[in-house]
Amino acid sequence: MIAQNFVERSVFSLSKTPEGIVDSFISHMNSFNKETMLSFYEEDAIFINNNGDPRRGRLEIASELDCFFKFGLPLKVTTRNINVAGNLASLILDWSIAGIASNGEKVCLRGTSNDYAKRGADGYWRYWFENPFGVHVRSLF
Repeated sequence: MIAQNFVERSVFSLSKTPEGIVDSFISHMNSFNKETMLSFYEEDAIFINNNGDPRRGRLEIASELDCFFKFGLPLKVTTRNINVAGNLASLILDWSIAGIASNGEKVCLRGTSNDYAKRGADGYWRYWFENPFGVHVRSLF
């Protein structure tokens, strides 16, 4: 496993390599800025929320990001694996958001995501499918 932690950056760039996708994701997410984070997603990306409901497109994903940004705490990620086939990459990531939130509340969110990134015509990798609670067992009924 490769551990990756919060790195503050003033420029939020996309990756041109599959190996750089996670660092780019962390940088965008820890900006705490929806517009910055939304640039990390494909236009028609899908985000699976905690209830297992799919949200399609940047507009719907924007409202889901509020659930993570409201704490004002950085995301920490450990990469389990990245598998690449052509212009698609499958990512399995362990993540956490933990600490004392800006409102004084103790926060400990964590999960293992099952995500997919796609290399665009411009050569940059963006998230196409994000399932932050990918291994979370949900009821089928």
